[in-house]
Amino acid sequence: MNKLITTTLLFLLVFSCKSPEARRPISTKSGSYIDASIALNKKRFAKEKAAIEKIMEADGGNFLASDTGFWYKYQTKIESDSLKTPGFGDIINFDYDVKTLDGGEIYSKADLKTQNYAMDKQELFAGLRYGLKLMKPGETVTFIFPSDRAYGYYGDENKIGPNTPLICDVTVNSITQNQTN
Repeated sequence: MNKLITTTLLFLLVFSCKSPEARRPISTKSGSYIDASIALNKKRFAKEKAAIEKIMEADGGNFLASDTGFWYKYQTKIESDSLKTPGFGDIINFDYDVKTLDGGEIYSKADLKTQNYAMDKQELFAGLRYGLKLMKPGETVTFIFPSDRAYGYYGDENKIGPNTPLICDVTVNSITQNQTN
């Protein structure tokens, strides 16, 4: 009787140790939703880019293209090599406003007040964060941000709607160097 129980337990132990099998999805979906989303985003970007190019052309074509996907033009440029652009952790004191592509004001400089921003340590929309890295104290720059460099799909959940390209006039008042740099 003991041999039968032992054999049965051994048999159950050996055959119950089976490697787990991957669970298969109940239904599979094709990439059609992703393909449609990509096509829609390409169409939206082409429309935004055409509107932005029209604005730049009307301004005389003085805008520069950044490596990070936006355009900018210096209103006031400081040529001095003694002034540095901000690095990681530097505190930037700046003023800016936010407008639509047709020039309609969304937020004025008075609405936004003077900002202090710790470079790459605080939240700021991507385009402005990259734009501030190009600036020296005393400079004023006009930026044109496509919606993906501005507030993207969600907007700011206040006055800026989803997929809204923006124009910002930014003035850097001062840059305080981070002591650990």
